[in-house]
Amino acid sequence: MSSSSNHHASSASLATSSHQPLAERLRPKTLGEVIGQQHLLGPGMSLRIAFESGQPHSCILWGPPGTGKTTIARLMADAFDAQFLSISAVLGGVKDIREAVERATAARDGLEQQRTIVFVDEVHRFNKSQQDAFLPHVESGLFTFIGATTENPSFEVNSALLSRAAVYVLQPLTEGDLKEIVAKAQSIQAVPAIEEAAIDRLVAYADGDARRLLNTLETLAVAARAEKLENIGDEWLLRVLGERMRRYDKGGEQFYDTISALHKSVRGSDPDAALYWFVRMLDGGADPRYMARRLVRMASEDIGLADPRALRLALDAAEVYERLGTPEGELALAECVVYLAIAPKSNAVYKAYNAVRALIKKDSTRPVPMHLRNAPTKLMKELDYGKGYRYAHDEAGGFAAGENYLPEGLEGQVFYEPVERGLEIRIGEKLRELRRLNAEKGD
Repeated sequence: MSSSSNHHASSASLATSSHQPLAERLRPKTLGEVIGQQHLLGPGMSLRIAFESGQPHSCILWGPPGTGKTTIARLMADAFDAQFLSISAVLGGVKDIREAVERATAARDGLEQQRTIVFVDEVHRFNKSQQDAFLPHVESGLFTFIGATTENPSFEVNSALLSRAAVYVLQPLTEGDLKEIVAKAQSIQAVPAIEEAAIDRLVAYADGDARRLLNTLETLAVAARAEKLENIGDEWLLRVLGERMRRYDKGGEQFYDTISALHKSVRGSDPDAALYWFVRMLDGGADPRYMARRLVRMASEDIGLADPRALRLALDAAEVYERLGTPEGELALAECVVYLAIAPKSNAVYKAYNAVRALIKKDSTRPVPMHLRNAPTKLMKELDYGKGYRYAHDEAGGFAAGENYLPEGLEGQVFYEPVERGLEIRIGEKLRELRRLNAEKGD
């Protein structure tokens, strides 16, 4: 072949590769090329050892989007010279599982007796019966099962399947990892030069997600080519990206981790942290109405009677948001967050309520004491319904000292114990006085 023919073939190859998505062009071909996840893939680490064992095993790869789950599964198939079959749990169903079984059987029984790896992306989207369909084939060794999930497999994957698979936890990529990906994209001339400040913004924007970073780089490269731009600056980047993408799926685990951080910051009386997590939630796309409902819950669960105004304030903040909407109404919710964080805390009513619920759930149905029963008819009165009941308003101080209002066998039972904080200090003093009067009457 002449040199001109060689040059022509090389150009055609470059043209073809440039039509591939950047994520595919940069997808690692070997374990050594994988960026990130060194706690699993580094020398002597668990997943590296699994690769080097010569024997594939079923596993669940659990981690946020864009952390390399699909890449690792593909590399595992390459490492064991296995047929790689991919099923999307979002789009697939029992038909796809049946087809995978047929193809795995054909590969096993063929001349080469090839192994099969069945990769199920977003395995948590499969229902119990669909997940169960894999079990007999995993147990028989027909194929190796690899599931990828962004959700906690303890809750989302059947225990039978989970017990037959090792779980590997993948971490979001670090800033260093993401900058390495940018450098790789530049090394194959997929993107123009990028200023340091713009790279920092891109990395923050990607938020640990390599796929998001690569897709964004690709978008920027197209826009830069259209404007014949040779250098991407921070200002231009901001203009092209527009409003920052929302950082998490509103139903995903990160969402619940963040609301947990907000709740715990309020409970821990840290207004600065509480405000930080509150704004992070809004920035992540959380519905402010959902946030308002959570604030109402915090007011009743963690502040309670130590400051009864907190509940009213939370309800008022929710109403203000309904009237003003976004963004003005969010300020009222922010004020509520700060107030709840600095308010005195008590979970005394919450604990008492749960204690009573637990008791009633396991206890027998105790009859209402006769003196507390309603007696609207003559017959009921003749049967002593309501007999001996003491009307508290007619007693000294409006309190019938020594009277029992609990069923037989529970007399004197205490559920509510106010804490020595906020208004519950006064409530506690009042309760101690009432209990003293009861005790004196009992003597």
